[in-house]
Amino acid sequence: MKITEIHVYAHDLPVRNGPYTMANAKVWALDTTLVKLVTDTGLVGWGETCPVGPTYQPHHALGARAALAEMAQGLIGANALQPVTLRRRMDGLLNGHRYAKAAIDIAAHDLMGKAWGVRVADLLGGAVSERVPSYYATGVGEPDEIARIAAEKVAEGYPRLQVKIGGRPVEVDIAVLRKVWEVIRGKGVRLAADGNRGLTTRDALRLSRECPDIPFVMEQPCNTIEELAAIRSRVHHGIYMDENGEDLATVIRAVGQGLIDGFGMKVTRIGGLQAMATFRDICEARSLPHTCDDAWGGDIIAAACTHIGATVQPRLNEGVWLAAPYIEGNYDARGGVKIEGGHIRLPQGPGLGVAPDEGMFGNPVLSVG
Repeated sequence: MKITEIHVYAHDLPVRNGPYTMANAKVWALDTTLVKLVTDTGLVGWGETCPVGPTYQPHHALGARAALAEMAQGLIGANALQPVTLRRRMDGLLNGHRYAKAAIDIAAHDLMGKAWGVRVADLLGGAVSERVPSYYATGVGEPDEIARIAAEKVAEGYPRLQVKIGGRPVEVDIAVLRKVWEVIRGKGVRLAADGNRGLTTRDALRLSRECPDIPFVMEQPCNTIEELAAIRSRVHHGIYMDENGEDLATVIRAVGQGLIDGFGMKVTRIGGLQAMATFRDICEARSLPHTCDDAWGGDIIAAACTHIGATVQPRLNEGVWLAAPYIEGNYDARGGVKIEGGHIRLPQGPGLGVAPDEGMFGNPVLSVG
């Protein structure tokens, strides 16, 4: 099954009640990029990539679309049913830019599922659950407000909470974690303190030292791998890698050197579903918990994250984060991918199980073929 056409769309996703605040960025709206692959059989596959912006990581929407423009002509005629060969072909056309290549990879998996009449989760090894756990991530905020949100989300059924910290005096972050622990203690909810690289090693050490009684993991507290290594043996809490986990080589290094206790992993950052399945298997080999999510994005990314999340061994599954609670609208007229009771129902039907309304995206910004 050969790729005969590639169409790229740009679409705005406004943040509900924005901005969404992290240590290093405020998000008012997302500029997402969608990819439509058309084949010689008439089947169509959809992919998506939605980087937060140039300050969160070195990924941004214009960069994604420039990368897709660079590769598109060279992908015409490629076999959409061979994801490894397709990835090698993309690597031969453009170095790096995994977050852009991920959109092609996701669309190819959508096509494979449709061609063979199976869900993407089945292509990736098989779903272990039809109801995938999610988690809720608060923005950076004041203690009482974040505690209020935490109590609300626990009541909704979320099994895990991620509290954003950093970008301000560490005393406030400590107060936030203590206030949140007051309202969730004894509820069986897991807790993560996500620094988004916003803490110095000094502040990360203090945060852990002053909260030894609160069982949370520290997700990407500091900016570099070297800083994580420096605090590794001196903290009282587990350390998860997020933003530094840019590729499989870095994952292998972090796992092999024992630098971390788990990961927050983004499907598009690592290169798509084919790379994400490899990452999942590396983590399972070393019993490392991890998430299966992405920075932001609409129903296409949400479906991709849910399908790979459904294949993760339950004891290692830290949840699938979706942007759905934070953004307006869906691509799919049937309602798209949704969180209910803190969990996500695995989309049904072949491929990703999402049928986007193409008309809402307007004219393509790029068409080849």
